[in-house]
Amino acid sequence: MSTRREESQDRAIVRIAAHLPDLIVYGDFSPERPSVDYFDGVLMFVDISGFTAMTEKFSTAMYMDRGAEQLVEILNHYISAIVEKVLIFGGDILKFAGDALLALWKVERRQLKNIITVVIKCSLEIHGLFETQESEEGLDVRVKIGLAAGHITMLVFGDETRNFFLVIGQAVDDVRLAQNMAQMNDVILSPNCWQLCDRSMIEIERIPDQRAVKVNFLKPPSTFNFDEFFTKCMTFMDYYPSGDHKNLLRLACMLESDPELELSLQKYVMESILKQIDDKQLRGYLSELRPVTIVFVNLMFKDQDKAEVIGSAIQDACVHINSVLRVSRGQINKVFMFDKGCSFLCVFGFPGEKAPDEVTHALESAMDIFDFCSQVHKIHTVSIGVASGIVFCGIVGHSVRHEYTVIGQKVNIAARMMMYYPGTVTCDSVTYNGSNLPAYFFKELPKKVMKGVADPGPVYQCLGLNEKVMFGMAYLICNRNEGYPLLGRDKEIKYFMCRMKEFLVSNCSRVLMYEGLSGYGKSQILMEIEYLAQGENHRTIAIALTKISFHQNFYTIQIFMASVLGLDTCKHYKERQTNLQNKVKTLLDEKFHCLLNDIFHVRFPISREVSKMTTFRKQKQLEALFMKILEQTVKEERIIFIIDEGQFIDAASWSFMEKLIRTIPIFIIMSLSPFVDIPCAAASAIMKNRNTTYITLGAVQPKDIRNKVCLDLDVRGIPKELDTYLVEGSCGIPFYCEELLKNLDHHRVLIFQPMEVEEKTNMTWNNLFKNFSRPTEELNIFTLGNEEGNEEVCNLASGVILKNLSPPASLKEISLVQLDSMSLSHQMLVRCAAIIGLTFTTELLFEVLPCWNMKMMIKALATLVESNIFDCFRNGKELRMALRQNAASFEVNYRSLSLQPSEGLAHGEEEELRELESEVIECHIIRFCRPMMQKTAYELWLKDQKKAMHLKCARFLEENAHRCDHCRSGDFIPCHHFTVDIRLNTLDLDTIKKMAKSRGFTTEEEITFSKIETPKKSELFAENLSPEEIKEKILSFFDIIITKLRTSEEDIIPLESCQCEEILEMIIMPLAHHFVALGENNKALYYFLEIASAYLILGDNYMAYIYLNEGERLLRTLKKDKSWSHTFESATFHSLKGETHVEKNRHFYYLSQQAQESAPPGKRRLAQLYRQTACFSLLWQIYSLNYFFHYKYYGHLAAMMEVNTALETQDDFQIIKAYLNYSLHHQLAGYQGVWYKYEIMAMEQIFNLPLKGEGIEIVSYVADKLGYTKLLMGHLDLAIDLGSRAQKMWALLRNPNRQYMVLCWLSKCLFLKNRNKQLIQVLGWLWDLSISEGHIFSKAFFYFVCLDLMLYSGFLYKTFEECLEFIYQNEDNRILKFQSGILLGLYSSIAIWYARLQEWDNFHIFSSRAKNLVPRRTPTALYYEGISRYMEGQVIYLQKQIEGQSENAQDSGVELLKNLESLVTQNTTGPVFYPRLYHLMAYVCILMGDGQNCDLFLNTALRLSETQGNVLEKCWLNMSKEWWYSDSEFMDDQWLQTVSNLPSWEKIVSGKVNMQDIQKNKFLMRVNILDNPF
Repeated sequence: MSTRREESQDRAIVRIAAHLPDLIVYGDFSPERPSVDYFDGVLMFVDISGFTAMTEKFSTAMYMDRGAEQLVEILNHYISAIVEKVLIFGGDILKFAGDALLALWKVERRQLKNIITVVIKCSLEIHGLFETQESEEGLDVRVKIGLAAGHITMLVFGDETRNFFLVIGQAVDDVRLAQNMAQMNDVILSPNCWQLCDRSMIEIERIPDQRAVKVNFLKPPSTFNFDEFFTKCMTFMDYYPSGDHKNLLRLACMLESDPELELSLQKYVMESILKQIDDKQLRGYLSELRPVTIVFVNLMFKDQDKAEVIGSAIQDACVHINSVLRVSRGQINKVFMFDKGCSFLCVFGFPGEKAPDEVTHALESAMDIFDFCSQVHKIHTVSIGVASGIVFCGIVGHSVRHEYTVIGQKVNIAARMMMYYPGTVTCDSVTYNGSNLPAYFFKELPKKVMKGVADPGPVYQCLGLNEKVMFGMAYLICNRNEGYPLLGRDKEIKYFMCRMKEFLVSNCSRVLMYEGLSGYGKSQILMEIEYLAQGENHRTIAIALTKISFHQNFYTIQIFMASVLGLDTCKHYKERQTNLQNKVKTLLDEKFHCLLNDIFHVRFPISREVSKMTTFRKQKQLEALFMKILEQTVKEERIIFIIDEGQFIDAASWSFMEKLIRTIPIFIIMSLSPFVDIPCAAASAIMKNRNTTYITLGAVQPKDIRNKVCLDLDVRGIPKELDTYLVEGSCGIPFYCEELLKNLDHHRVLIFQPMEVEEKTNMTWNNLFKNFSRPTEELNIFTLGNEEGNEEVCNLASGVILKNLSPPASLKEISLVQLDSMSLSHQMLVRCAAIIGLTFTTELLFEVLPCWNMKMMIKALATLVESNIFDCFRNGKELRMALRQNAASFEVNYRSLSLQPSEGLAHGEEEELRELESEVIECHIIRFCRPMMQKTAYELWLKDQKKAMHLKCARFLEENAHRCDHCRSGDFIPCHHFTVDIRLNTLDLDTIKKMAKSRGFTTEEEITFSKIETPKKSELFAENLSPEEIKEKILSFFDIIITKLRTSEEDIIPLESCQCEEILEMIIMPLAHHFVALGENNKALYYFLEIASAYLILGDNYMAYIYLNEGERLLRTLKKDKSWSHTFESATFHSLKGETHVEKNRHFYYLSQQAQESAPPGKRRLAQLYRQTACFSLLWQIYSLNYFFHYKYYGHLAAMMEVNTALETQDDFQIIKAYLNYSLHHQLAGYQGVWYKYEIMAMEQIFNLPLKGEGIEIVSYVADKLGYTKLLMGHLDLAIDLGSRAQKMWALLRNPNRQYMVLCWLSKCLFLKNRNKQLIQVLGWLWDLSISEGHIFSKAFFYFVCLDLMLYSGFLYKTFEECLEFIYQNEDNRILKFQSGILLGLYSSIAIWYARLQEWDNFHIFSSRAKNLVPRRTPTALYYEGISRYMEGQVIYLQKQIEGQSENAQDSGVELLKNLESLVTQNTTGPVFYPRLYHLMAYVCILMGDGQNCDLFLNTALRLSETQGNVLEKCWLNMSKEWWYSDSEFMDDQWLQTVSNLPSWEKIVSGKVNMQDIQKNKFLMRVNILDNPF
């Protein structure tokens, strides 16, 4: 039985019947409309309060799970309980109106007495439901019930597409009044009901001054058996389930299929509901919180009582309303009848029905309905309220009886405005602001206190087009603000400036058209142009059009001519008339003056000639006159005509303008949105004119968005993450950016704080990236009213997760319009894609799409790419490049386009789509063009559906969540997956084998792989070999490897470079977010740690920091978990935290302590050992930063423990790494002997490696690491030999990340050796890499070396200006910010440049920026390179202080010397830096008059330069020595002259400049001692 019931419930007819009362389902009506039916019955009106408030709470919630479903659950939890009671007691639910419902018991007149008793019993039981229930969500649900009985009339009306029904009559008015009298939990009987009931059964309470009564309780006699009584009563009810069906709630659940009945019932149900009933895919899709526009129409009748009379009036009104709404995609949701007439609740923007310009359509429809209904016979008053905003749209009720309804504050506001402002069309401020209609369309009305509406805001009356159009009403919309620059539109303004110049010098017209979607800032551009166009000999006329202008013939020209003739300032028509007479008397016979009456609203007497003219003739006369007037005007002054919203120009005005530009010289500038339909012939002709420039506006660049935000908020900086959110979310569209900001402000997410001076801020983990994104330099001129010192920065409230914020209603609306204009299958695709995320792969999309085939998907994707929903990319690199830059504006040449052959246009479109399809097949990465679309589509899913989809995605992605094949597909944190059980899918044997292989566990057949033909270990390095021979041996070994790599037949060389970054972005990051969405925190934590580790490997510490913070949030939620795997995850988290930020961090102790616990042997132990080696490696570097003895001891201990732990892993790579680290530690600490042994051990280890995959990488790593060590230790020649080999190997292994690091330090070696030719070659490679890989770091290093060449080598490779520009543009880059050494170097080099030129103001700017970075000590060569540059700047400044006899010059000198000495003694400063540091110390000594130490330091520096082969420093030291001890005079502008004569590299190459001469282009440090002590 139950399966039959389930089947029947799935029948379409049953699903339709669930939306309708039995009265309609079983009704037998005549087909004519309107038709009337009379019967008796009892009505119950139940009003449930509390839902509107709750809807409001949910609709303004901040995060994306705003809970439309939660709302549905709570609503239906209460409402279905009431529905069930009513059905059990035999009632028929007629209507749901929002959170109220009307039920009917239809019976013969004589049964009323008993049925009223049943209905009272039902009402009391409904109240009983709510007394015991604890309310959810802080919701206070209370029920009020009114009952009435008597004669009822039913009216059915409508047209061929839709039918509606109403119940009317005294009983209907009574039940409403009774409910109005009820307090919470009351049952009130109407007077008639009290007359008809069985009074002996009811205990009542009188209501003062009322005939209605309140029921207290039922008081049946003791012998009374209610069940028997009830069963008897139900026999009078026609459709009460009985017999076989007695367990059913409703008989209509068992309806058999009946096509004819189904067709007639369908007419009572909204189209979108029928779609959903047909399309099972979309079930549950219609319940959502969404922005809509409510139009509430109320009709009052002259005599309310006669159903026949008002029936025809309602029929006429309904047919008209339906036809008006159909045009603009509105729908009638409900019609009801109460004491205040008949109300239609109409809604624009239901799911699937969202259209652009919804608010405008709604207001235009409202005006149309108002005008029509006011004329209908018998209708006395028409009142309409229009309100826009977020409401709940959804199916409310019980599974067997429910309706689609709207609930929310905006519904109430529209209803209240309709009642409190009768006889008018009113709207709220949201509708007024969003309407795109001119201001003279509206009039603000006095405020009234409206029941149930706390503060509706201003209320406007919509006047429509009845008024005479004013002339002064068409000025540009926005006002130009002096202090608010037009950001990011320089290119667009340049177009104008060029055309303006051409126009003023030539005798030709010019047309400049800016086309862009709404929100791109077209009006702002025109505002700026209007300002720039002001001038002596020309006149600017600027107007803004609205949608209305399009429907008014000749309107644009009318406004234009009124302005030309100076009529726009006249107060009265007489003044206008006089003005006109003076202007046209020579041009127009007086009898024709009346032609101007209509167009300029004047009153010249109408002549006989004119009265006989046809309209066409009149128009021609007018045009000829206007042309004459303009010809005259142009002789006196040129005219520039600016039109905003040019798409609203009417056809007559277009054709006049087309003649105009051919006849007289005029400059027309207009902005327009893309034409919806094909533009008229005249408009096309203008676009194709040879003097027209047509610009398609692009988005604004990220830096301009940042500037805009800082300007709008009036702050000096915004957090990096807010910057990313706004740049990404706005897609470079200014309007989007404003809306996102307003939304953040509304939710109080933004906090404003005074700006801290950077030196004072302590570096802690939490403010590590508090560095703010700052506006660019050019904006500083505009920062308003900010005196120095009270500058603010903007911060985010704590705990806010920006990416989870719900989009603002305005942007959601734009996305919904796009979504609803798609076919259902395309909507489905977009919604599935939204679950995957902002960026996704076609493979995963195919996996989650329900029952699609590949061809269907590709076709759909191509269409969506074409309509700018998606972008497609071939690989991750292409995507990253695209995200850095928004599409800029470009010029479209319609003239040349129109000259192309036009046949086969339709064919061309098909061709284009086919090309797009093949492009989509090639590009496997797809990204939403607008993040707002992804968020909007994501919110449309129901919670359970979301979960199922996330799970599907996670299962699919998990398979590939590991490093790329190039990196041998392991985890980013070695052996990570052995420690934590996170897989959803079970592993098969192949996968396990593959994983084992990636970990270096070889299977038998692989061990036989060729090893390189190397001598056995004992023969390798015989005891008696000299270091020189060993060096030769090692270098020739590397050479053999390179040759083998180049000529190898085997698959040693990887086919492609490392794909880890793409895997990270396309697989692992989404996977982590899917697990967060599924609430699987431990799995999410695992992947967040993997991501952090991956970013560290890729050198992007900022992103590692971001994801570690995500991890930290999850760690807190998992605090209670004490398992081994959780402890490992915590330890890993802390160790990664240390790697992200190598300061004096102590995070790793945690891990070392964990190691003491007995870990399970095997794989888990291995994971732990890998983590420990990483920690020890960091620890010894951190300890080396300190020069106290016990720190040196700790450092030594850590380095040794790294070696021991590495040996325990039995992993060649870990062991070799540890050996080389240990050797480096010993060399830096100045221990002799031991380091050499460990380097040899590392070499012996690699000689025995199989030359395959990882083996070759280890060899390259050794060459790289050894070379770097040799550079640090000052063995420059050996470093160059090793570096050039390492560079070749990494290039052959296609590992750009390692290659650019080698090129960076190799360029430093060559620079110090003065090998300029090789250096320039290396710089060229570095530049190519930085471009092809998009590496910002290598580009920064490139410019750093260019600055070095200028400062020390005496020639130019790139200009100083180019280097400075690079710094300005990229100093906020997250990677550079984090590798603070490079920025320290760049800032300091610029500071030195200015110090040498004695431009002290500029020096201080850059020197202080560098000073802020000095405390960020990191044990890297880059940091010491930067710090020695910084010290040099300070030393030059000291000379200036001494010269200016500054009082603290002495102290500064002593302090400087101390700092330089401490740098030399520090363990981590490599000896390669000593010559420069000693050189500077010598200079400080000579400045302070200490000749003895100056000599000592100079000679030490010279000796070191000699040993290291540091040609550059040696040459400079000799010049300094000669200069300081000679008597020659110092010229003030010595360096200035040098700089102005610096030769470029091209000149050197071409041999115009001698190499020897450029050696002399050195800065001579001036000595200004008054009495030389030597």
